[in-house]
Formats: sequence, C-alpha cells, structure tokens
Amino acid sequence: MATITDIPMDLKGMTLEELEAFARGMGEPDYRGRQIARWVYQTGAVSFAEMTDLPAGLRTRLAEAAQLTALSALTAVRADAGDTAKYLVRLDDGATVETVFMRYEDGRRSVCISTQVGCGMGCTFCATGLAGLTRNLTTAEIIDQVLLVQREQGSRVTNVVFMGMGEPLANYAPTLRALRILNAPYGLGIGMRHLTVSTVGLVPQIRMLAQERLQLTLAVSLHAPDDELRSALVPINRRWPISELLAASAEYIRQTGRRVSVEYVLLEGVNDRADQGGRLGRLLAEHARLVGETPAAAWHVNLIPWNPVYGMQYRRPARDRVEAFLRELDRHGVPATVRLERGVEIDAACGQLRRTHGLPQAAVRGVGEVSEAEARRS
Repeated sequence: MATITDIPMDLKGMTLEELEAFARGMGEPDYRGRQIARWVYQTGAVSFAEMTDLPAGLRTRLAEAAQLTALSALTAVRADAGDTAKYLVRLDDGATVETVFMRYEDGRRSVCISTQVGCGMGCTFCATGLAGLTRNLTTAEIIDQVLLVQREQGSRVTNVVFMGMGEPLANYAPTLRALRILNAPYGLGIGMRHLTVSTVGLVPQIRMLAQERLQLTLAVSLHAPDDELRSALVPINRRWPISELLAASAEYIRQTGRRVSVEYVLLEGVNDRADQGGRLGRLLAEHARLVGETPAAAWHVNLIPWNPVYGMQYRRPARDRVEAFLRELDRHGVPATVRLERGVEIDAACGQLRRTHGLPQAAVRGVGEVSEAEARRS
C-alpha cells in the first residue's frame, strides 16, 4: 500500500526557500532550486524535460521524486471580440473549475481564478454554490490557472482577481501562499496592488489577512444594507453580521492603509431601492469615521447589476434604478462605480461561474421575480 511519503512532491506551489531546500535534499547546490523556480513560475514549464539548463541526470531524478501540476483546458469559450475567454479547467482528479481571462483597452490582462471546486457559502444569487462544495484547491492548482492562461494567450498576466469559484478565505493557507508566489520576484512578479482577494465575509480570516499587512486589494461582498436582508441573501451573515464584517474590514484598512472594495450585486426589487442605497452610504460613512478616514479613503463600492443565472428567479434592475442607487452613495461621499461586466453571454461574468455546463441560455428575466419580502422570508 502506498503511503504519503510515496506520493511525489509537487514543486509548483513551493516557495524559493523550499525549492532550494529540496535541491539540497537531492545533493544539489541551492542555485538548482533557483533554476527550478525560474522554469516553473517564469517560463511556465509543464515537464522536467523542458528544464534544459539542468543536467539530464537531475531531470531524470526530479521526474522520479517530484511532480509538476499542469492543468489543461477542456474547453475555451470566447466573447467580447476575443478579449474575454472562459476556460473549463480539468484538475488531476477529474474535477473541474472555471477560469476567466479579460483583456482591457488600457493594457491590463486580468485573470479571474478559482480557489475551490464549487462553493459552500450558499449565496442565493450565485451560480457557483448551486452544487455545493467538493474540495479546496491546492496552491499549485491556484497558481497554475494563471500559468495556463498565459500559455493559452501567449502573453503575461498583469492582474489576478480571486473571484472565481469558491470562497478564497475558506481556503486560507493555500490562497495566502499562492498570493506570495504570484507576487514574488522568483515567482510571477505581479505587483501586490494588482492582486485582489474577494470574500463573502469570513471575519476571523479577514483579521488574519490584515495582520499580514499585504498591499493587495480586499473585496468584501456585502449585497445588503441590513442584517435581515443580508442573512437571506448571504447565509454566512447569520454567523458574522454586518457590524462584525465592517469592523474587520476597518481593521484591514488600519493595518494596511488600503481602501476596501465593497461588492454589491443589485437585484431588482430586492436590494436596489434608492433608500437602500442611502442606508448603505450612511453605514459605510459611519464606519469610515471610526477609523479616522473619509468615506472616499476607506471604501469603493462596485455596483454589479445581477447577471442572469439559468433557473434563478431574480431580475436585473433597470438603468434608472442603478443610477438612483449610485446617487445616494455619492450623496454620502462614498465613491462607487457600476462594474463593466465582461463575458455575460458566455456565463463568465460575476456570479455566473458554475460546475454545470451546457444549460440553455434562457432569458432569465422571464423565469420569475423575487421581491425583497420573498428574499427575506427565504
């Protein structure tokens, strides 16, 4: 019977120090670890045979003692004149996740990556959680989504957002390790301010991340101005209500000096009224004052008109409702923008990633309607 020590070590996901230690353990000098890091993270090698500046004998021994995660894209669907691509990515155990690439006119090449197979958070408007949580991704599987996109696109990624399938902070240690490797000079060298981590509101992990004092962007999924409605939409709110979530976010602001992004999906007739925008603005302004900041220095709100999900009975709000909500936030000094959504028609936009594929693209606006009262009762 195989034991854990019989399983080859995955070099993708190791830090430079760990790769150097691994090289020493094989009787090689430290610089071999640095060479391996360059091949794995900067060149994007998918096999040891590609590492041509390593001696042939060492490459053979590496293939026997270690492995390299090399994810593959089962399908690729493109939209926005080719500037958006959604990849169905196969993991070694046959599970799949979705990864989205977006190219912008300002030169950014961004990738939205997954951290879990499925999701256990159960947000009522999001496709990812429909089938529940299967497992966490490893650090190697998180990083290799970026490397896979670079291989597919033939260009380097400039920005990474942890907003794909799963709750990143529920997979805290692999996510943090992936962030450090994506940022490191020996890794992909992506600036920390070009990395964004989204969370539905895991308060202890937000406080842990604050203590790391990283200069990444924290994005908090809020979606309601009061606990009753948020608990109906985002079940984790029953464990950590809005007051605790915003207090932890304020701690992140204090520790890092970074503004927190507030994500707010607008659902017609549920959470998109102008008075709800006013209540959200007051709430954020009050918490900004608690950390001695102006609302503009503490927060930025991303308003996301709901993207259709097959079988869900929500509706996307009309433009005038979105603009009225936006004006209320502005009245309280809270900066906000309506997110430019990419890939809606290929189910690649916010809230649309899922493990179920091939469903018809019905006009979900006609499936039914959920009111605020119905959402609160759910």
